[in-house]
Amino acid sequence: MDNYELVDLFAGAGGLGVAARGLGVLGVGIEWDKSACATRRAAGLATQEGDVRDLSPSDFPSANILAGGPPCQTYNFAGTGAGRHALTEAQDLIQRMARREDVTARLAQLEDLRGHLVLEPLRWALDAIDSDRPYEAVVLAQVPTVLPVWQATGDVLSAEGYSVAYGMLRAEEYGVPQTRRYAVLIARRQGTALLPKATHQPFSKKGSTAPGDPSLRPCVTMGEVLDRPEPFTVVSNYGIGGDPKARGRRTSAQPAATVSGKIFRCRVVTEDDAALDRLSASEAGQLQSFPKNYPWTGQDKGQQIGNATPPLLASHILAAALDLAVQSTRPMETMSSPSW
Repeated sequence: MDNYELVDLFAGAGGLGVAARGLGVLGVGIEWDKSACATRRAAGLATQEGDVRDLSPSDFPSANILAGGPPCQTYNFAGTGAGRHALTEAQDLIQRMARREDVTARLAQLEDLRGHLVLEPLRWALDAIDSDRPYEAVVLAQVPTVLPVWQATGDVLSAEGYSVAYGMLRAEEYGVPQTRRYAVLIARRQGTALLPKATHQPFSKKGSTAPGDPSLRPCVTMGEVLDRPEPFTVVSNYGIGGDPKARGRRTSAQPAATVSGKIFRCRVVTEDDAALDRLSASEAGQLQSFPKNYPWTGQDKGQQIGNATPPLLASHILAAALDLAVQSTRPMETMSSPSW
């Protein structure tokens, strides 16, 4: 199939939308945060402002690709009693949804709304199947602790005739100048679902070598993408191992640590630990592989950036799902658009 159209649930500020546009895939993103919607519109991305729970596949009849990255903070604490319970409950609800049971009443009783939202992509996929208009592909990405939810979702989609692949991907192995892991699911109606192959070496503080595969490029560093005199060091807002005095440090010769919503609290210093200007929204976005001139708009820009799926990683995931070729394996420096 050559004509793809995407509906992106929980679309955020546009990471997957930028990737889709770069691959020549039309699409619309559904997002309820007003500032993220403002950023998307400024970037020229088609946007439906609203709640995915109030919408369904019938509202987007021409879309044949489903994607989503639902809020999953509930599962960030999967090692705790509450987190384990949330995962177990989500897996049970997924099985009930697969049997087409009405889980509305149970969802309304969940203590954390975000535990509800993680099930929305499956609701959409099953709704499309039951309407005899199944999506050609389903693509999901979120934090690592959600992998068991994706596995359970994948089992349901496999039973519905999809080829399914899921696993953990490392952002720096796809050219993103940042180390961050993502739990990813790809499901396809036609062909065999496969996760994308890495293009870059994994990061290691001892060196970023990939034994046995010298064809991989070195991982991309902060110094390569940020227009700052080197060397510099980014000092994390977080303390390693819970120790507030043990701040993580990454030099400009390394990729950034995980870009979170607190990215603007990170300090930037010289070799002598002298303070430099903190990261701007443009720079933080570049560490997520967004273009330098991406039009971050509205409030909570740090949260918009931290919540986004890196466009370059998203490009590889979408390309693998749709048998397309990624045009570039480097973070985008600038993009032109009449809206920018």
